[in-house]
Amino acid sequence: MPSAMTLATFLCLAALACAGEKVLLDFGEGFDFGKVPTTDARVCEAKREGGSALHVETGHRAEWPGITLKAPKGKWDLSPFEFLALDAKNVGANEVTLCCRVDNPGADGVRNCVTGRLTLKPGESGTLKVELRRKPRSAARNKLFGMRGYPGEPGGDEGAIDAAGVTQLLIFVPRPKEAHAFEVAAIRVGGAYTPPPPKPDEERAFFPFIDTFGQYIHRDWPGKTHSVEELKARLAAEAKELEERPGPPDWDKWGGWAAGPTLKATGFFRVEKLDGKWWLVDPDGHLFWSHGTDCVRENDTTPIEGRETWWQDFPGERPEFAEFFSKGHALHGHYAGRTVRSYGFGQANAKRKYGDDWRARIADLAHRRLRSWGMNTIANWSDPAVYLMRRTPYVATIHFQSRPLEGSQGYWGKFRDVFDPEFNKKLRERLAQEAGKSAGDPWCIGYFVDNEIAWGDEVSLAIAALASPPDQAAKNAFIADLKAKYGAIEKLNAAWGTSHASWDALLASRAAPDKKRAWDDLAAFYTRFAEEYFRLIRDAVKEVAPNQLYLGCRFAWVNDRAARAAAKFCDVVSYNLYRRSVADFRYPGPDKPLIIGEFHFGALDRGMFHTGLVPVKDQAERAAAYKAYVQGALRHPQFVGTHWFKYSDEPTTGRVLDEENYQIGLVDCCDTPYPETIAALREVGHTMYRYRLDAW
Repeated sequence: MPSAMTLATFLCLAALACAGEKVLLDFGEGFDFGKVPTTDARVCEAKREGGSALHVETGHRAEWPGITLKAPKGKWDLSPFEFLALDAKNVGANEVTLCCRVDNPGADGVRNCVTGRLTLKPGESGTLKVELRRKPRSAARNKLFGMRGYPGEPGGDEGAIDAAGVTQLLIFVPRPKEAHAFEVAAIRVGGAYTPPPPKPDEERAFFPFIDTFGQYIHRDWPGKTHSVEELKARLAAEAKELEERPGPPDWDKWGGWAAGPTLKATGFFRVEKLDGKWWLVDPDGHLFWSHGTDCVRENDTTPIEGRETWWQDFPGERPEFAEFFSKGHALHGHYAGRTVRSYGFGQANAKRKYGDDWRARIADLAHRRLRSWGMNTIANWSDPAVYLMRRTPYVATIHFQSRPLEGSQGYWGKFRDVFDPEFNKKLRERLAQEAGKSAGDPWCIGYFVDNEIAWGDEVSLAIAALASPPDQAAKNAFIADLKAKYGAIEKLNAAWGTSHASWDALLASRAAPDKKRAWDDLAAFYTRFAEEYFRLIRDAVKEVAPNQLYLGCRFAWVNDRAARAAAKFCDVVSYNLYRRSVADFRYPGPDKPLIIGEFHFGALDRGMFHTGLVPVKDQAERAAAYKAYVQGALRHPQFVGTHWFKYSDEPTTGRVLDEENYQIGLVDCCDTPYPETIAALREVGHTMYRYRLDAW
């Protein structure tokens, strides 16, 4: 018996073994409490009779404050077991609901994870058990790949996992209104799982499972397209509806509030605060609230390589639809790192529906639809050929490449080194391409530059600079700051607890310092880095397009330090906020106008396999969620707009970039609008100006 293990601990583990349970993770000797990732929480060791427990204190600023426990070797194989369990005790002063989520890669709270919960009164102890519900693994399912969600029985992959590939556990408190404190003892697994017997004929009956329009074959639903004739027949009905409902009668040509207050007209969009609320002001001086949708285009494609048996009457085999083949680069998932042959079912359907001039016809239709639906903005990722028709206000999207900060990491890639001269050079070269297009165009509200970049925590970019090679410009800038502050390397070593022999040795090193000891210096450089990022972009935007607004970088994963840096240089600060409500959103910086670049809701009742990031039960609940979300933003004094992601559903079999196949469109893959959601858009859009003006 190891000397570090107490007799009580040994007896406890022996009892678990006898009960058919296995300890997955304990908090005894060797567990590093300082390395537990947290979200609005702090952890420490709690001594208990017979061993140690994990003491967790959570705040209430985050939606899901808590901790992450990662599998020590990258993953746990829990396939032999039926459940995961942990003993918890509420050591706080109020009742707490505690959740434990078991994750596969790509877990989003709905897919690729299972969750259990336990409610405890103050001082109460209990066992939180999580059923390891398996994803459907029929013979057919085993042949499928390259998607975020998969077909199956009701619920499908929702609330289910591959038990052989568990990567982490999340222990959290859902949407708390106050702080909580609890303790967690050893985490264990148990129960003997027996897989269901295979169905030998299932594979033959399942394939093909995608029809000629890109829809799921083995199910029917309202609005599904069954023939080309049906596809075309919907044209006349929609044309009549759009003629009868052209849009809100009290809007001006920009979509601003012609019937409302009139402010100073500058010929371009700007921001102004009126009666305690921020507004956009349109070129004619009318109040404007940006109610829009992303991705007004037809270019999502799905990989076809290795999937030859999936399609029924594949349109790409016909010469008239061969133009919709393309090559796409995959960043995540089954095809990651490869450029693969792909196909655009949405484009093929548009040609079937509108004819050879489909591009011009869907562009014209997009403007008429948005106006009728009560939307006044063509938002991010949209087709310039559509928005440069200058019939609906739009935002422009700027992306560019320059040298990465080598020590950084992020879901969409590394951060770029803002101290490298190439950053400013490439940025300005890209913005110069907007001359004669969006730059100086009164229909252009402004520019988003970048999207969901990896801001990390409040010192991550400083640590990334130190972890980069010696020729990294950011690293040299940081070390220059440290030299100016400390003078001698010995003084830095004393402050940080390091042992660098010289400044050159620090430059050559790629090791990270102790966060706590180096925090002040790391945080100071992070602030300098973030402010340099926003300053350079603001200056470049205003040089090329002085009358357009700089709308920020569409924060997704962000910390307060980066958000405050944005406030110094952005005209409007942007966030992608995938949640049920933003009515109580707290911006950590000064009073600034804010805009939502992305949000959505999705359901599984229209033939798709994944709900997207915020799931709802069905289309009726989706419409209600849309109305509640946007009206919550309208009540918030800082928000000046919401942009839905996105105009069309993603491909049923996953987009090439990252396998997403979400039911998040305003229209489906056959360009048929979802009537419940469109009704919600109209209700919100037609009343939004009076609603916002009268809110509190």
